[in-house]
Amino acid sequence: MNAVSIGPLVFASDRLAAILGIFAFMIAAAILAGRMDRAISAFASWALVAGLVAARLGHVALHWRSFAEEPWRVFAIWQGGFEPLAGLAGVLLAGALTIRSSLAGIGAAAALGLGLFVWAGAGALTQATLGQPAPAVALEQLDGPPMAISDAAGKPAVVNLWASWCPPCRREMPLLAETAARRADVTFLFVNQGEEAATIRRYLARDRLSLGKILRDRSMQTARHYGVPGLPVTLFLRPDGTLASLHVGEISREALEAGIDRIAGAR
Repeated sequence: MNAVSIGPLVFASDRLAAILGIFAFMIAAAILAGRMDRAISAFASWALVAGLVAARLGHVALHWRSFAEEPWRVFAIWQGGFEPLAGLAGVLLAGALTIRSSLAGIGAAAALGLGLFVWAGAGALTQATLGQPAPAVALEQLDGPPMAISDAAGKPAVVNLWASWCPPCRREMPLLAETAARRADVTFLFVNQGEEAATIRRYLARDRLSLGKILRDRSMQTARHYGVPGLPVTLFLRPDGTLASLHVGEISREALEAGIDRIAGAR
């Protein structure tokens, strides 16, 4: 299972695991604060804030050149991008500032341990189906002969599942188009989900986009093949066509480049 749909919301499996872990941590801290020491509740609140802020700033620091070009993206947390070790440092700082007794320390450690356990457990249960082969079903190409995603085997490939009605799809498309034009060593396939050719052409003309290979998946079988219930989805395929990783939701420049670097070095 690569993503989970809850009503209108679609969560990547790794993000859902993190959310569940945070909820478990906060609930455990609230219970233990009432039974052991109120400082545990203060620790949990500050740990959540400090951990998230530090993790985000750590990610920004690691990719500062990219963020310097588009500073507003520091706040685009919906794209993902958190550095775990920096987040841990933020949590430890919160503990140093709020924990004053050994009893509170034991309770805080127990709540944090439970949160990490739930995070890891949920992540294992919802982990992506990595290694899955590309579908061999031929899809209609917007400007060219029918093509299956498996036909891209031989080179690393980035496969983007998208639709013109999808706002995050439209937001990430200029980045994908620019990267596709720049990375000749990687095949980019833009697999439209369920739209007519005329609709796709109108969108491309309106936004002045040139995407290269565009496939029409009218029955949305590619999304079902990879077990993703929402859009956009970016798949990173090794040269043998197997799935190396995937990103659910709007992708950042850093996540896109990291995914490409993993498959470009694969053999």
